[in-house]
Amino acid sequence: MMRRLLGVVAVFLLAGTHSWASYLLLPMDKDQKNHLKAYGVAYWALQRQVEVDWLLNYRGGSFAFKHAQPLENELVVRGIGYQTISDAQYNQILQEIGAPESNMDVMKLEKAPKIAVYSPKSKQPWDDAVTLVLTYAEIPYDVVYDPDILEDKLPKYDWLHLHHEDFTGQQGKFYAAFRNAPWYIEQKRESEAIAKRFGFSKVPELKGAVVQRIRDFCAGGGFMFAMCSATDTYDIALAAHGVDITEVMFDGDPADPQAQQKLKFENTFAFKDFTLIRDPFHPEFSNIDNSQLERGLREGSDYFQLFTYSAKWDPIPTMLTQNHEKTIKGFMGLTTGFKKRLIKSDVVIMGETKSIDEARYIHGTFGKGTWTFYGGHDPEDYQHFVEEEPTDLSLHPNSPGYRLILNNILFPAAKKKKQKT
Repeated sequence: MMRRLLGVVAVFLLAGTHSWASYLLLPMDKDQKNHLKAYGVAYWALQRQVEVDWLLNYRGGSFAFKHAQPLENELVVRGIGYQTISDAQYNQILQEIGAPESNMDVMKLEKAPKIAVYSPKSKQPWDDAVTLVLTYAEIPYDVVYDPDILEDKLPKYDWLHLHHEDFTGQQGKFYAAFRNAPWYIEQKRESEAIAKRFGFSKVPELKGAVVQRIRDFCAGGGFMFAMCSATDTYDIALAAHGVDITEVMFDGDPADPQAQQKLKFENTFAFKDFTLIRDPFHPEFSNIDNSQLERGLREGSDYFQLFTYSAKWDPIPTMLTQNHEKTIKGFMGLTTGFKKRLIKSDVVIMGETKSIDEARYIHGTFGKGTWTFYGGHDPEDYQHFVEEEPTDLSLHPNSPGYRLILNNILFPAAKKKKQKT
């Protein structure tokens, strides 16, 4: 602990000091020993006011910063691959990146974003891939939930992750399989208590209010990221605002028989023209998600492809798709993939399973902010089951699927550039 405290002070003293090895380069291609922890040390540097260069499309999206001994020590401690290079060598790299014909660019990262994870306080870190990888990468975050949202605490944060929540108020549609499970009963009791505390007569009304506050967070310039069922249920809740779409076992009264006709697709971030699945015993919320039967894929044949963007002209999707692999192993969840025909035309599709016309990784803007949806539950656990053991990320330090999550973590740190498209 004392070593790290001294290192923090030394960074300020040494960050501007030049020597024969003036830069630390963290390659992010297949030579990197630990891709996931490399993001963590980039965040660590930003916390200490050290500017980080994100070298888009250069060796898998490498990081670089001026040499300082505490930074180099931290790289060694965390087991991250790096190179020490001179000013002249780094200038050669910048010239290569800056060449008009190269599909590369330098993105300056200036400030460590303040991160919130929307999750029930009772959840364990391994219940969610984002908290799992943040913990492994040693990136700090706060947990917020419905009371924090309704008490207007979101403006304190730059980046919000939505835990694999059910924003429709149907308890994840786990009723058929788990309605007698202690954890299900406790979660239902907890949600009902929060709803009552804030003056809502039922949980779907509570979730509807939370969804609107998150929408306002994005409109004001916040960055929102969601995985698994938090993706489609968020949009369903936006479309169904003010409409009862939940059956009696969830909220004490039957759903509106005209609910489908009353959906307002103009309110959604990503999806259009979808059909609700009204059966409370069916695990799907709508036809947005490609079910296992519809997909027709097995673990050995399930992959999706990342798109390649122009680093100089489309920096945002370029940042979000930085990777050492362009073919990513598929993985399932309550929501696995999105039918492309139900995605709005202005949404950027960054990863797809083309053979089944499915999007896996999508992005868009709303107001002054952005949102990103990533289908599936755990990039290194093909079919994660309830109450299953957590994934040990020390066994997957180079996971391309988890890298996509961490791209989103650093994205808000980027110095704003005028977009050219």
